[in-house]
Amino acid sequence: MTYPPLVDIGANLTHESFRPDFDAVLERARAHGVAQMLVTGASAGGSRAAHELARQHPGFLHATAGVHPHHAIEYDEATDALLRELVADPLVKAVGETGLDYHRNYSPHAAQVAAFERQLAIAIDCGKPLFLHQRDAHADFLACLDNVAGRIGRAIVHCFTGERDELIAYLDRGWSIGITGWICDERRGTHLRELVRLIPADRLMIETDAPYLLPRDLHPKPSHRRNEPMYLAHVCAAVAAARGEDLATTAALTSANARAFFAL
Repeated sequence: MTYPPLVDIGANLTHESFRPDFDAVLERARAHGVAQMLVTGASAGGSRAAHELARQHPGFLHATAGVHPHHAIEYDEATDALLRELVADPLVKAVGETGLDYHRNYSPHAAQVAAFERQLAIAIDCGKPLFLHQRDAHADFLACLDNVAGRIGRAIVHCFTGERDELIAYLDRGWSIGITGWICDERRGTHLRELVRLIPADRLMIETDAPYLLPRDLHPKPSHRRNEPMYLAHVCAAVAAARGEDLATTAALTSANARAFFAL
């Protein structure tokens, strides 16, 4: 089947699991229709590494720069300075991954909020989009963002897995939504098949979040549990089916949205 080139807006390609076969991962992605990817920066070191991958693969790989709430306890002045340096580079397309995660609580809530607020300030200063993460922290997440309403620019809530009220709150604020292979999970993602229909066509994007969230309905199943960007077309097909669209339509609109949102 032929369809428009795909854009994976969230791939953790700096993850150690990709080191043994990184070049092959990129080739498989290309062979399966992925034309561009954003490499997620989720820590100081990870953001630096994401930037380096974007430098090595211009036009194909792009980077984000941020600190995931899991690493918020590590956020210091040196981290802030590094992120500001990275976002000044055109290769870095967004501030993040940043937000709040009260599910694992690898960092205390206060540290998460503080790191999030520092990164919101970076986004305000540089004018680049926000690449957002939220899990089990909806009220505080909204409070932080509402505090800077009118000063931040574009924002996308990546890897959306929440409920209808959360989605509506994000859409009401004009934010975009990223959908992953979670929609393929028959245990916990079936609700997304209804919710994805509510996302306006111009605010929907797709991602793998590789190496995480390998679609559970892949056939045949790979012998390992590592997700990779080559499976983005599978995610796209699941989103298209849920929205009642053909694959080509969903591929075209999500790719166009990603290119416009991130200035690819």
